[in-house]
Amino acid sequence: MAEKRDYYEVLGVSKNASDEEVKKAYRKLARQYHPDVNKAEDAESKFKEVKEAYDVLSDGQKRAGYDQYGHVDPNQGMGGGFSGDFGGGMGDIFDMFFGGGGRRDPNAPQRGNDLQYTMTIEFKEAVFGKESDITIPRTETCDTCHGSGAKAGTKPQTCHVCHGSGQEEVVQNTPFGRMVNRRSCSTCSGSGKIIKERCGTCSGQGKVKKQRKIHVKIPAGVDDGAQLRMTGEGEGGLRGGPSGDLYIVIRVKSHDFFEREGDDIYCEIPLTFAQVALGDEVEVPTLTEKVKLKIPAGTQTGTFFRLRGKGVPRLRGIGQGDQHVKVVVITPSNLSEEQKDLLRQIASLDGEKTHEHEQSFFDRVKKAFRGD
Repeated sequence: MAEKRDYYEVLGVSKNASDEEVKKAYRKLARQYHPDVNKAEDAESKFKEVKEAYDVLSDGQKRAGYDQYGHVDPNQGMGGGFSGDFGGGMGDIFDMFFGGGGRRDPNAPQRGNDLQYTMTIEFKEAVFGKESDITIPRTETCDTCHGSGAKAGTKPQTCHVCHGSGQEEVVQNTPFGRMVNRRSCSTCSGSGKIIKERCGTCSGQGKVKKQRKIHVKIPAGVDDGAQLRMTGEGEGGLRGGPSGDLYIVIRVKSHDFFEREGDDIYCEIPLTFAQVALGDEVEVPTLTEKVKLKIPAGTQTGTFFRLRGKGVPRLRGIGQGDQHVKVVVITPSNLSEEQKDLLRQIASLDGEKTHEHEQSFFDRVKKAFRGD
């Protein structure tokens, strides 16, 4: 398996980066490698790598653990939250040599698995929120046997080999003495129960696959890459255990006119030379309506104007961001002779030389090199 890259390297930030810097770097890279936008073969894997790095570095506790231990958490298996799989763990080693116990009851309630669903929404749906029904495949407790796996009217019986413990002992004589190794019971496959007559609905599994419709409420202001957690909407538990959770990952489509940066909206409006030179009042689209924007005389291309409160509603706050409007001056093309004459007159009144009367740019460069 390839060694994982440093999370700070993945996001391109320093180890002293603030939470806001981490968040900003994640948003930039998430947009860059979004599988719906980036069609490169490695885009999806890079997107997942960026998401994994952000999940750790955006959480204060996880980040502190990562800074101290890196990718391998010494608390793995004891409440840790980082990668590192040590198989059966130290328990298996002690069991092998000392016949130790400490095993989990195979008949205890077991929590169901979490599920993840990717939901793609429109740009304005992310801004204003929406409600929608989704259908997900998930395993649920069998309604016929209620999770026991046994045929109606019957019950699973305690395994006669392991006596319900789910484990069997194998004794070996070695040069070091008599060794006792505990392993999963081969008769009941570690369940501690024997089902003589299996349920016809679930074939003895206690769970069945179903298509479940779920109503989802997406809050206003949600951004690309956000996760919504729906408690108890994951897969069903075993033996009366609770269901897992459903995590909905939000993917937001791009917009033809607006761009989003946090809670702020950015756009460009094209204006003519006459409009910026003389000043004008123009209509600018916002997320909800068109508003009047006054353009002062002499405005330069690239100038930004702010429309306060016309941005995205703050997801965890009051109010909303702003809209930033960038002026882009459009140079006219295919001018008529009359229009050209008018521009020449304007240039002459301003003391400017038109390109027909001045030397070429390259001629001036040559003179500069000659020292003229």
